[in-house]
Amino acid sequence: MARIALVDTADFPPELRGRVADPDDQVANGHLRVIAHLPRVAVAWLDLLGELRSAGTLGPRLIEIVRLRIAYHNQCGHCMAVRFGDDVDETLVCELNRPETAEDLSDAERAALRYADSLSLDHMNIDDTDFDDLRRHFTDQQIVELSVNCAIFLGFGRVSRGWQVTDGLADHYDGTTRMELSTDGIVLKGAH
Repeated sequence: MARIALVDTADFPPELRGRVADPDDQVANGHLRVIAHLPRVAVAWLDLLGELRSAGTLGPRLIEIVRLRIAYHNQCGHCMAVRFGDDVDETLVCELNRPETAEDLSDAERAALRYADSLSLDHMNIDDTDFDDLRRHFTDQQIVELSVNCAIFLGFGRVSRGWQVTDGLADHYDGTTRMELSTDGIVLKGAH
């Protein structure tokens, strides 16, 4: 159960409700249902995410696999359970458990995931070598785009983990034990 009361999408003010793709999907709107306590901030949040998508050049697949990898590090059940777009199938999601050996990832995707891992786990040791690795695949503009997305996923995912927005999700997303990506395409409970 969420630690902050979830605002029902039917109770969103019109300026927010009109911005939601599927207001009847209470699960997909989980985090937004918390942010909706601050409706103007929720609208601004949607504006920021929309601008990143529309102005971005990295593509939805790369952004989604980075989001899911960071969700794995954050152990945010909601972030791990929800999928955005059709560019990532569950086989690839499971390969994100070990991206260095994943067959379906490009070299550019692996570089982005290494950067996401460094930001998630060891940001104090990011150095020129990391940026040299990124520049083999991305422009400076794309590195900034990737970095902003990572910052959002990292910070918001950690806050969301604390909020424990798991209402409507399968029991194994309850956040009580460490979740890992399984080879059979589901997220399972694992040992801490």
